[in-house]
Amino acid sequence: MRFAIFVLVLLAIDWYAFQAVRVLAQHWSGNARTAAYAFFWFLTAYSLFYLFSHYWGLASGWSHNMEIYSRTLVFISYLSKLVVLPLLLIDDIRRLVVLGINQFKGESLYDPSRSAFLSRLGLIIGGIPFFSLSYGAFANPYRYRLFKEKLVIKDLPAGLKGLKIVQISDIHSGSFTFKDPVKNAIKLINEQKPDLVFFTGDLVNDQSTEMDQFMDVFDKIESKYGIFSIFGNHDYGDYHDWKDANAKVANLERLKGVHKRLGWDLLINENRILDINNEKLAILGVENYSAKPQFPKHGKLDEAYKGTEDIKTKLLLSHDPTHWDVQVRPNYPDINVTFSGHTHGFQFGIEIPGFVRWSPSQYVYEQWAGLYQKGEQYLYVNRGLGFLGYPGRVGILPEVTLIELA
Repeated sequence: MRFAIFVLVLLAIDWYAFQAVRVLAQHWSGNARTAAYAFFWFLTAYSLFYLFSHYWGLASGWSHNMEIYSRTLVFISYLSKLVVLPLLLIDDIRRLVVLGINQFKGESLYDPSRSAFLSRLGLIIGGIPFFSLSYGAFANPYRYRLFKEKLVIKDLPAGLKGLKIVQISDIHSGSFTFKDPVKNAIKLINEQKPDLVFFTGDLVNDQSTEMDQFMDVFDKIESKYGIFSIFGNHDYGDYHDWKDANAKVANLERLKGVHKRLGWDLLINENRILDINNEKLAILGVENYSAKPQFPKHGKLDEAYKGTEDIKTKLLLSHDPTHWDVQVRPNYPDINVTFSGHTHGFQFGIEIPGFVRWSPSQYVYEQWAGLYQKGEQYLYVNRGLGFLGYPGRVGILPEVTLIELA
């Protein structure tokens, strides 16, 4: 019954949104009008096909890519239609008001037709998410962008000046639809000739097996002094329906093995002290720790910090940027730089350097992308290498970060 009601609601949305198409196309040629109607109702038909296929269990044999892109088409289609509805509602209110006024005046003349202007405006506004999200899914998932920052650290030892660190984050290998384009990210990383590489969590969406076909891609990352990694909230498998608790624990253990086989040094509430050019550098890594109640708090920074008290330069890997304000800055003022990810910049926004920087992410996270500084401490929030849910990006491109210490 609930599924039937849901389908009826979607059909009502379709019928209502179609009114704008009908008004806009009424003076078009027959072929153009037919093409517009056919395109609109094709989206509806495919959406119903997708829903009924899942309801009847027919989608179990679908390929990974068919599932992802079908879900995306349905999402984009109905999001765009929903954007049109407020303009049509305004038009209906306008028509009711005019009808009431005419009835009150006793006038018999009344034009019940919809406003062509409001219908056209609704379709234009609805077209923005449709075409931008479609383009983002087609052109941007693997359009890797290099971000560079030079961090001036107080009393940085001479031997660490010029140290090059590449950060990547939020790979989400279970979301990748193609393998070969990912190799471009590895090429971009290695072209920087990094001294260190940091991975700041969410290697998978849920299951360790998601990395199987990408092992021979990510094991090609090169770094002079090592590759260091941590867990993100998705790595624990909390969003998967496991058959029992033991299966979930076994999955996490397998994921630890994935890091090891990649040649990555996984830091689980611990640290590594490196000797670089006769200078000490402490790299701390914690499990996921978030100030948001919906995300896990496994991180134990006190454990990761032990043994680094006398090290002048400390770099922290912590997946969730909210950790910085809630614990890192107030309790550990000698941690120079914190490297985070998690937000993806919501995979949607506008970034024009020097002019505008906006994303819905900023209404959820104070630090959502790029470099932040408070006092003598820095936080860098990586926009993510992969994607989750929506298989694309609009305005917020997948990121490889190069940070140089100075």
